[in-house]
Amino acid sequence: MIVFADAIISWQKRHGRHDLPWQNTSDPYAIWVSEIMLQQTQVGAVIGYYGKFMQRFPNIHILASATQEDVLQQWSGLGYYSRARNLYSAAQKIMDSFHGRFPNDFDDILSLPGIGRSTAAAISTFAFNQPMPILDGNVKRVFARYFLIEGWPSLPNIEKSMWQIAVRENPVGLNKAENAVAYTQGLMDLGATVCTRSQPKCHICPIKKNCQAHLKNQTNLLPTPKPRKTLPERNTTMLIYMNANEVMLEKRASKGIWGGLWSFPEVDSAPINGEILPKFTHTFTHFKLHIEPVLIKSSHQDNMPNTLWITLDEAIESAIPTPVRNILQSLNSKN
Repeated sequence: MIVFADAIISWQKRHGRHDLPWQNTSDPYAIWVSEIMLQQTQVGAVIGYYGKFMQRFPNIHILASATQEDVLQQWSGLGYYSRARNLYSAAQKIMDSFHGRFPNDFDDILSLPGIGRSTAAAISTFAFNQPMPILDGNVKRVFARYFLIEGWPSLPNIEKSMWQIAVRENPVGLNKAENAVAYTQGLMDLGATVCTRSQPKCHICPIKKNCQAHLKNQTNLLPTPKPRKTLPERNTTMLIYMNANEVMLEKRASKGIWGGLWSFPEVDSAPINGEILPKFTHTFTHFKLHIEPVLIKSSHQDNMPNTLWITLDEAIESAIPTPVRNILQSLNSKN
């Protein structure tokens, strides 16, 4: 146990990541925003969004006083939009229940929308120097290989076992609390840069001497992949109403796919009075959406409920899903 934690702490201090935009601060707001963005998204994709988001919403008060539309607009393109909605809801709760100050109690942090056990633990560790065990995707991969844990890590019994390991290995006590940040960041860094999904760099891994998967030549077999299921497929037709350089966008319902974002009106089949554009497929985690865009030359009289007319440039900068932005950019390049 001591070997595992000490090796990771020592490695992180020498070889880990130390210059990410959300590091070298104990500001819980900045750390919270980064941890939410990093859920299901790689560091490289987050960095640009994080800087723009923090510039627009530099603190909880400004975030809470904004509109959900503002927040979704800044989030547009990053995906998993429920994270943005939860971030906004959590800011409201912090203002109402915690007097505008980010809570420092673990259970209070855990009570905020969009924050699970591992995210709450990361915030507690990085912002408040309270050593708490984490178990994100990178850590699950390290644990699966080092401790030779078979089975898909998100299965309840496998995840429970991994949480037990996370608690057991987490450095606590007088000699370890000061290294809590290095250990937690080290686990994340190790999974992200060394113990990667494919082609792990075992030759530079600080814990390879005791890694059971490495010793038994099973690194490429673990963690056990998620049982494969054929993704359901759906079809939709997006109606692109255009008048000169303006398009009509429709506000989507607050819940569901792309909740609260602006998109094109959708129907089941293409109308006969439009120009059918090339079809394409957008893949979500749980289904594939086959999209058939149809361009319809229109007038501003074709208003529908919850719609607005704006220019292509304005539409591209709005809170829209990635497929809609791709269509708009393609249309804009032709104008």
